[in-house]
Order: sequence, then structure tokens, then C-alpha cells
Amino acid sequence: MIKGLTRAGAGDAGSLKQFAELAARHGFGAVDASGGELRQWAEEAGLDAALDALDAIGVRIGSIGLPVEWRESEEQFRAGLPKLAQDAEIAAQFGVTACCTYILPSTDDNAARFMAVATRRLRTCARLLGAYGISLGLEFVGPHHLRTRWANPFIWSMEDTLEWIAAIGEPNVGLLLDAYHWYTTGADEAAIAKLRPEQITHVHLNDAKAVPVEEALDNDRLYPGEGVIDLGTFLRTLHRIGYKGVVAQEILTPEPPRESAETLIARSAEGFRKAYAAAGLA
Repeated sequence: MIKGLTRAGAGDAGSLKQFAELAARHGFGAVDASGGELRQWAEEAGLDAALDALDAIGVRIGSIGLPVEWRESEEQFRAGLPKLAQDAEIAAQFGVTACCTYILPSTDDNAARFMAVATRRLRTCARLLGAYGISLGLEFVGPHHLRTRWANPFIWSMEDTLEWIAAIGEPNVGLLLDAYHWYTTGADEAAIAKLRPEQITHVHLNDAKAVPVEEALDNDRLYPGEGVIDLGTFLRTLHRIGYKGVVAQEILTPEPPRESAETLIARSAEGFRKAYAAAGLA
């Protein structure tokens, strides 16, 4: 499994090239990015130069975010499709094979109608991404406070997300499996062990405070190895089922961290070392 970083928890890491250089210096092999960042780098340096730089640094782009607003009006959704096509095109040129989005666990819309509309929209996104060899990862969101944040409950478990993926019906749709959401939904080793590696598009790693799980807040996470999530079991089971993709840190906090990116990424590297050691992995 490839150790990776998102910008969440990495501080002000500068340009995408600078972020990749910092990541590599601390033993990470991947960074997540936006399609806009990839386009900017390619436009400023030239695509071949950007690709050569990534190769020299020894870092890949793990995933891009889905730029389409699929949760709101049909007009907003349609307006975002051209940008999705642009992002998919540049991402494919950078060798990216994953694009991810999250599923909020409640909605103010009628849940049945929202399900029908969102299924159609995500199927459209998956087909567009598939034309560029990119998979769509859906992230279920587990914290209890968000399950009642809006009027009607929606999907928040791994099992329900897998059922939704089956309903979307496109072969390039899978899970974004986040350790925090695995923990806050009460999932266990067996839930991961049932998965096939091809069902997992991307993975996030983080940790939780020692509070009752019902009180764990989505935007109050810890760095790996600093909390109570059994990350050893999480990583060991992913390894056992044959997952070989990126495991990217994502640390959401109430306020942006004040430390330098160098300090934060070094802290992240130590957290990964602890978590991988607990899993019996190098």
C-alpha cells in the first residue's frame, strides 16, 4: 500500500510540486490534488516537464476530487459536467485513476427522490470518468452528529454504500474507505475482510479522540497513531485482502493547523510509521 497525503492536515505546503517534494522527503509516495492544480502545473511548466518532475520526485497523484455539485439543483449539476471532463482529461494525462466524493448521511430533501436523482447523476459522472480510465470513489460519512444534521436520514454505512454502488451499476464505482468513518459507524475487521480489493477506489487514514463514539465530530480528528482507532487492524486487513492502492492521510480540524507544513508532514510520517508498525507492515 502506498502512503499518501491530502492537503487536510498538511498545512500550507505551497504549490503542487512543492507539496509533492515535501511528501517525498518524509517517505510518502502519493499526494491528492485537484484537477485545477494539475492544469495549472501543466500550463505553467508544460505537461512533459510536470510529469518528469513527478517522476524525479518519486510521487504519484493519488486522487482528484469530484468537481461536480451533484447534491443540489439539476442546473448546478449540468453546469459542472464540462469541468469534470476537463479534470478527467488532465488527470488521465497525469496517470490518475481515482476521483472521489463524499456522501452526507442526511438530507433536507425527500430521501427517496434524492436517491433517485443522485443515482442518475453519479452514474453520469462515472461514465464520463470511465472514458478516461478513472474510477469514482464514494465515501460514506459516519459521525453521528451529521446523521441528524439535516431532516431526513440518508446513507452512512459501508453496507448501504455498497448497495448504492451496485444500483449505480457502473464497473468503475467503488468505495473511498476512511478510517474515521469505519470507526464511527462501528464497523469492524470483518467488514473490510468481506471486500474485494477492486471494490476500494481510495483510502483515508486518520485517528479519533478518546470520547464516546457518538460524540466524535467529523472536523475534530487526530493524526494517525495519536488516538483510539485500531489502525493496525484497519491496515492489516486491507493488506490481507490485497489492496495495493493509496492510503492518504486526511485530518479535518476545527481550525487550520498553525505549524509549518514541514513539521506537520513529519508528524504525519511518524503517525504512519506507528500505524503501519501496529499492522505488522513496513
